[in-house]
Amino acid sequence: MDALITAATSADERRREAKVAVLPVGSFEQHGDHLPLTTDTVVASLIAQRVATDYDLFLLPPITVSCSHEHAHMPGTVSISAATLYAVINDIWKSLQASGVPGLLIVNGHGGNYVLSNVVQEANTTGPRVALFPVREDWHQARADAGLESSGTEDMHGGELEVSLLLHGAPHLVRDGIEQDDHSAPDRPHLLTLGMAGYTANGIIGQPSLGTAAKGGLLLESLSRSAAAHLTVLTKG
Repeated sequence: MDALITAATSADERRREAKVAVLPVGSFEQHGDHLPLTTDTVVASLIAQRVATDYDLFLLPPITVSCSHEHAHMPGTVSISAATLYAVINDIWKSLQASGVPGLLIVNGHGGNYVLSNVVQEANTTGPRVALFPVREDWHQARADAGLESSGTEDMHGGELEVSLLLHGAPHLVRDGIEQDDHSAPDRPHLLTLGMAGYTANGIIGQPSLGTAAKGGLLLESLSRSAAAHLTVLTKG
């Protein structure tokens, strides 16, 4: 994780004069036996770092614990409430505004952080200043560009997409045996009620065996291209 956390100094940011900050939001939750609890944080940080580098933006350190209550019955998972995450994001944005950075791109690496959509909606009532990224269309395009074999519905947690990103950007975090963890559960109508334990015993929903470093690189390239439209909205608002 050290390589994914900004090492910039105050002098660096003074020279940069960025008008948009990039905030990775991950989680600390189970990802089966062969992926780290920090998987979503690593994913969000890889995307945020790529976008910040490509567009010369102010990269913030990641939020590493968020709303993972659907994983509560699996070892290692730690969560905060939606209200706490809401408050943290709002406090960060207010601090950025006070320091002269009016725009915020929130890079979300965990699908269970539903409250982030409400944060963004409320923040933009007086004009476009905050964006949530990647959105569904960005992920869909990235999957197509990278040639992923599984769909977003099939590849819900710890599967092809996440393993590919980690193999590309942090391969040392993927433990031997991940290719044996494939598990299918495409229909999950009661996920919010039953949690992940209602649909998977090994903590995975997807096909990690399909993940490759090459796909991970292509995913990041596509997501960086997609970020341009979001940044245009923020900077022209």
